[in-house]
Amino acid sequence: MFKSVFLLKRKPGTTMEEFRAYYETSHRMLGERVLPTAERYVRRYLTPFSPDPGALADEQEFDVITEIWFKDRATFETAIASLGEPATAQEIMEDEQRFMDRSRIRLFTVEECESVLQGDQESDHSA
Repeated sequence: MFKSVFLLKRKPGTTMEEFRAYYETSHRMLGERVLPTAERYVRRYLTPFSPDPGALADEQEFDVITEIWFKDRATFETAIASLGEPATAQEIMEDEQRFMDRSRIRLFTVEECESVLQGDQESDHSA
């Protein structure tokens, strides 16, 4: 699997509730439509908290981590190329402007290395 990660921030004046509602009821469907070769499409909404009891949490740089998995790098590259087609790129940009601060979007590809933890080893032996 090959994963892409997007760090996204809501536009100024948009509450977290408005941001999440728009993403889940509108933008998500656009993503599902324009990325038909994606294997998984996950949004992880961030809730800031303070380690100091009773203190207010600071505003965070990003509001959601969006992860999109593809079968392999070639499938990812084909999908990204299709997103660059003028009509598709325009549609995505216009939708993002409704609720995102586009100047703050950060994109990455991810190579994962996972540790096998003690608890994982015990559960493997009990099966």
